[in-house]
Amino acid sequence: MKTKKGFLLRKLAGQWVVVPIGQNAADFSCILMLSESGARLWERLSEGADDEGLVKVLLDTYDIDEETARNDVREFIENVEKQGLLE
Repeated sequence: MKTKKGFLLRKLAGQWVVVPIGQNAADFSCILMLSESGARLWERLSEGADDEGLVKVLLDTYDIDEETARNDVREFIENVEKQGLLE
């Protein structure tokens, strides 16, 4: 999996936001607000991480169990897909 090209992760006023750039810049419906953990997942996803890699990021970073990490990754991926931000 990988994020679509033309979107950047930025921290604006203390909030992580995925913003469209280039040809996508006119489409404000693609702006995605993320939590700190969501930003970490977005960064890995933009590098082409798979589900297992994303779960590992959460397990290595936060004090959570594997089931919670898997559920969080599944929810994150569903949200990103719903926004049309995956290739």
